[in-house]
Amino acid sequence: MSFYDVIEKIDIDKFIKLVDSQKDADVEKALSKKEPLGVDDFAALISENARKHYLKDMVNISTQLTRRRFGRCVNMYLPLYLTNLCSNKCVYCGFSVMNKFKRVVLNLSQIDEECQAISKMGYKNILLVSGESERRAGIDYFKQVLPVVKKYATYLQMEVQPLSVDDYVQLKELGLDAVSVYQETYHKEYYSKVHLGGKKADYRWRLETPDRLGMAEIDKVGIGSLLGLYDWRADLCATALHILYMREHYWKTNLSVSFPRLRPAAGGFEPKLPVSDAKLLQIICALRIFDNELDLTLSTRESASFRDLILPVGITAISAGSSTEPGGYAHKGENLEQWTVNDDRTVDEVVSAMESSGFEAVFQNASTTFFSAVR
Repeated sequence: MSFYDVIEKIDIDKFIKLVDSQKDADVEKALSKKEPLGVDDFAALISENARKHYLKDMVNISTQLTRRRFGRCVNMYLPLYLTNLCSNKCVYCGFSVMNKFKRVVLNLSQIDEECQAISKMGYKNILLVSGESERRAGIDYFKQVLPVVKKYATYLQMEVQPLSVDDYVQLKELGLDAVSVYQETYHKEYYSKVHLGGKKADYRWRLETPDRLGMAEIDKVGIGSLLGLYDWRADLCATALHILYMREHYWKTNLSVSFPRLRPAAGGFEPKLPVSDAKLLQIICALRIFDNELDLTLSTRESASFRDLILPVGITAISAGSSTEPGGYAHKGENLEQWTVNDDRTVDEVVSAMESSGFEAVFQNASTTFFSAVR
């Protein structure tokens, strides 16, 4: 059994009606509930009534829960893009094989150069990101890359194409700590409409990746959906269901959730179902209240003002000074970026803003053992 078997039995469009049917009493029940919350409770927390009448309460509760569990420490991570080469046809992504531009795959010397630049910025928590190309940037490539990056990283994460259990076990032996793999949308039919070709078009293979990561006993697994791709009510409730499933079946595995909002990409794609700032604030609060233990991550997709506003409410990890192009730290502007960075402040500027709000930026280690010490 996998999460695919769970979601296959559900019409996730019914989550839309579930969210819209929530009354004030349902929101109050979810906010006051002491035992673990269910998907119905989560639906109440992301409902329109919750935003209109209880958002201030949600912000206060989420802030308190975050301080109680994580203290005032926030982990700093940085993405290192290995390649913009991709064999997939995704209509919303600048790296799609349908878009014609110069493709590059960083060699080991270039990766080391990137790591040196990242190290000078103070980072020890590195997230490896790549387009999906099994032939030129698959498991054999990753097995060469990890030993190079591990010399610079105390915590090593990956956001690459889904791999097998055996592949993850091998990478774990080379120092891999965490993997994020976002489903983009849990809606199977719509998934096929936006993933037109390549291995990523295999909905089930992607959906079962967190299961394989749990089997491989990877320390932390990142899940979530791409906000604005399909109806956020359906995808967020499916994400909540996925969290519950992972907690039950892989209780040793730590979980993180990110909130990527679709931005315009090469090829002319524009998000049709955008999520507003107020809605994203509500979503972050809802997830923190739903599961107090989640790592919640916010990238430089978001504006500086919004990131400063939202940080105290529930965020436990952020990036700063990010580049989304391969080689972008040592040689900025030579290759296509995957998406445009919105918060373009320097690391020092972001850290200064955090410190002025009473938070400590942690560059050394993103492990959950660190957070356990600040409970």
